Amino acid sequence: MKFGISTFLFSLVFITQAFAHIALLPPRGKECFYETLKSQDELAVTFQVGDRDRDATEQLHCDFWIQSPSGKVLKTLTDASHGSVQIKAEENGKHVYCFSNEDSNMQTKDVSFNVHGVVYVDVNDNSGDNLESSIRKLLELVYDVKNEQNYIVVRERTHRNTAESTNSRVKYWSIIQLVVIIFNSLFQVFYLKRFFEVKSAI
Repeated sequence: MKFGISTFLFSLVFITQAFAHIALLPPRGKECFYETLKSQDELAVTFQVGDRDRDATEQLHCDFWIQSPSGKVLKTLTDASHGSVQIKAEENGKHVYCFSNEDSNMQTKDVSFNVHGVVYVDVNDNSGDNLESSIRKLLELVYDVKNEQNYIVVRERTHRNTAESTNSRVKYWSIIQLVVIIFNSLFQVFYLKRFFEVKSAI
């Protein structure tokens, strides 16, 4: 079966798509979501807890956990204002991840979160679709390039801050040296002037 370039690009976009959501946590409440995974599939969830009041300055928290189909808790975060959790499924079935506000009687909290995952494909299994295996490999390479770009951005920012700090110190040191030279020159002029003055005694 032949695939066109448009089908290939559509498949790639579909695989790399991440989903952004907002969950409302009422006081003493929780919100749970489900993802059907196969063994060796990867699931990553990043979240940030916020307040519905724009003028609020208090940092809000919630509890978070991911549970396997058999009921085993794979990852948990307690009293977290934000977090990033990644798991690799050990069994097939529906995995549940929950945000909980059960320990608080505060106002409703906003939890914005992103979900993305990687579907595991055994590249040594010739029974699968070769195009799908190629897409998985390309997806891994894209993630590697993205991580490398993020690393380069952080390094560039660090080096720029160091260079700006060094330039600032050199500038202030040059100003101090200039002030010292000016005072030294004025002192020498006045001192020499007094030295060559002729004093007459009456």
